[in-house]
Amino acid sequence: MPDLSALRALLGDPRQYASVRGITLDDGAERGQRALLFSTGGGLDFMVLTDRQMDIATLSLAGRQLGWQSPAGFVAPQLLSAEGDGAKGFDRGFSGFLVTCGLDHIGHPVPGHPHHGKLPFTPARLSAVGEDWARGILFAEGQSRQVRYGAEMLALTRRIEAAIGGTSLTIRDRIENLGPTVQPVELMYHFNLGYPAITTGGEITLDGAPTTGPLTLPMPTGPGAATFHPVGHTGAAQCMITGQGVTTHLTFNGAELPCLQLWHDLRAGVAVQSIEPRNFLPDAPPPMLAPGAGFTVTQTLTFTASAPIP
Repeated sequence: MPDLSALRALLGDPRQYASVRGITLDDGAERGQRALLFSTGGGLDFMVLTDRQMDIATLSLAGRQLGWQSPAGFVAPQLLSAEGDGAKGFDRGFSGFLVTCGLDHIGHPVPGHPHHGKLPFTPARLSAVGEDWARGILFAEGQSRQVRYGAEMLALTRRIEAAIGGTSLTIRDRIENLGPTVQPVELMYHFNLGYPAITTGGEITLDGAPTTGPLTLPMPTGPGAATFHPVGHTGAAQCMITGQGVTTHLTFNGAELPCLQLWHDLRAGVAVQSIEPRNFLPDAPPPMLAPGAGFTVTQTLTFTASAPIP
């Protein structure tokens, strides 16, 4: 990490080195969306879509994109309906490094609950954004709500921080029950990696134990069935994904996210590997949240270039 006080003396405007800038997308199906461009100055750059619940769309290290993108791009939320296409409207918007699933449902469609829930692609209300050189971070914070009168009234407040001069970012979510009744809460983080973050011969480990791999890209068939990997402890869990010249480290808490779900579609022209920490085991009921109660989930991603990224 650079000496920020010494570095600051070399800059006219500190945003010359590291910044968060608000933009509006203005073409095609993406048109009209608010977005935040993070540039850490350490080679990590990513775009947060404020109008898609502050999920991460693009993410690059040293100029090479690591997040997977669908040919659909990042479709604006007003063009999407979770209930469409037989309650699989999620599939029309599925794209980007992170799509957060929930808060009512995280699986395949069931009556009353669309694929991966009603929260995906919900616009957030932005409450804070900027650069804090005293703390050495870039930051943004906003809240999305999933509310239906007489049913769930849930809020997800997200804060994203990235180290100035670094190659890591932290996502801190606070989920709260704003309503008068106890509510089940299902939550899954759909991190989506593409080439070169995944590559032939790459592996995925959880706390050092292999879960998937060596990968083969492309594969003739797909998509693969999801697999479930209990964390088995309540401390810091470490998932590592080795790619072509880059390693992705995801750290999360086993008490907050006790299961790592993995899914992929490695066919030619798709090539996505999803890393999906979730807040309950597949054979257990989701946690219940009392009125006025809440819980926090924190995850940190670190990206390391082990060789020149092709």
